[in-house]
Amino acid sequence: MPNNSTTRFDKRGESARPSRSNNNYPVSPAKIGNQDGYRLPRAFSRDHPELVGASGHVEVLDENTLLVRLKPINKTESERDDVMMSLFLDFLMKSAVEEPESLITYTNQMSQEANELLAGVKIDED
Repeated sequence: MPNNSTTRFDKRGESARPSRSNNNYPVSPAKIGNQDGYRLPRAFSRDHPELVGASGHVEVLDENTLLVRLKPINKTESERDDVMMSLFLDFLMKSAVEEPESLITYTNQMSQEANELLAGVKIDED
């Protein structure tokens, strides 16, 4: 099975076929230097970090349908961890903004309890 991701868009930036998931993203025209291109929303990058910066090609299927094939970039374990941490922190920030009443102050007692739990645990700095 090839390691390519495929998404179909028509000229209006809509999926060429009905979407059964949340993998449907609008596109808008964009000038990139002297080239014409399409801009994807930030949600695409968050949902599909493996495709950020990926190269590929576009096939014109008819006058209003494009087939985009991208070869995902293989991320190192560290880069995947960074993405996961970023997604987790985004989730926390969104929760804090939407429900500020759920926030509690981090106390000295909480810090002491955490220190007791971690006493004797060796951390690999590599």
